[in-house]
Amino acid sequence: MIVVKTRAELQERLNEAAAKSVIGFVPTMGALHSGHCSLIDFAVENADYIVASIFVNPTQFNDANDLKNYPRTIENDLKYLEQHGCDLVYIPDVEDVYHDKRSFFVDLNGLDTVMEGEFRPGHFDGVVDVVSRLFDIVKPDKAFFGEKDFQQLSIIKYIAESLDVEIIGCPTVRESDGLAMSSRNMLLEENYRKQAFVIYKSLIWAKKNYRKITVNDLKKEIENRITKSGKFIVEYVNIVESDTLVSIDEWKDKNINCCVAVYAGKVRLIDNIKLNY
Repeated sequence: MIVVKTRAELQERLNEAAAKSVIGFVPTMGALHSGHCSLIDFAVENADYIVASIFVNPTQFNDANDLKNYPRTIENDLKYLEQHGCDLVYIPDVEDVYHDKRSFFVDLNGLDTVMEGEFRPGHFDGVVDVVSRLFDIVKPDKAFFGEKDFQQLSIIKYIAESLDVEIIGCPTVRESDGLAMSSRNMLLEENYRKQAFVIYKSLIWAKKNYRKITVNDLKKEIENRITKSGKFIVEYVNIVESDTLVSIDEWKDKNINCCVAVYAGKVRLIDNIKLNY
């Protein structure tokens, strides 16, 4: 596995591979876990030459402390990537990614104003900018993103329509108790971690019971189930059309997802589940 730190090195290596290869790309912010490794595995199955990036992007953090505390585990990350068949890893500094002033911001048609966009203002501006820049640098044929970040995946699919990159969503990978794998899980205090399974358990209950009660009552019940231990604070529960992210207030014959954001102490966790398919 080759490790490069500049776009010049990256492009030199990619020029050697691109002519005869389908380039698969997995952008990450490091602190890798089995969920990231599953993305690499999907890439290996669907592309010829696998590129990953490790870049903690400052522009998508609206909280300076969140950026400061974000886990950084480069040595372990590289071991994971090599074990799972990654060919090339790009670990740039901020200047290498943001070397010019070109604007990569686009009108997201409202996809960025709900849920995460409402509670993390500016977050998706940073996501769109850095993903567009990384696509411009790597020029992949296919890129792989996890379904845990459901809203982010929807937005990246939207912008990729004009970037000639096929976006492949990969299923959420979970811990043995159901907690969605996240780099932030390693920051959880033990007393929160032991009970964090309640988030997924509540979503599973919702999937089984959603047609039996109203949309609003379902959201209230999910919040009650998550918060009844007194350890967690629910930031939002939202039920949205899967394609448009438009909130619904009554059940429809459309694909719908239930999305939640929960504070476990100082650590913010997100998860989602497809309700009707």
